Amino acid sequence: MLVERGLQVMNVEVVGEAYAIASNYLRKTGAIADSFATDERLLEIIVKMFRQGEFNRIRLANRAIAKFEASVPA
Repeated sequence: MLVERGLQVMNVEVVGEAYAIASNYLRKTGAIADSFATDERLLEIIVKMFRQGEFNRIRLANRAIAKFEASVPA
């Protein structure tokens, strides 16, 4: 499904699938809370990369996980 946002068109399925993959992994590792609430920071990372031209859901998820984990204070 395509959703028009201003002048840009976003493929919601790709972003949604990438978010599902990344959030599932991060929940299992304990990096994010195990709840049904959307982690806004993770979603923001994925949407930003999507807008920069990354359209592969697996690559989006993997890169988002890496960026998310790198930004979490140890």
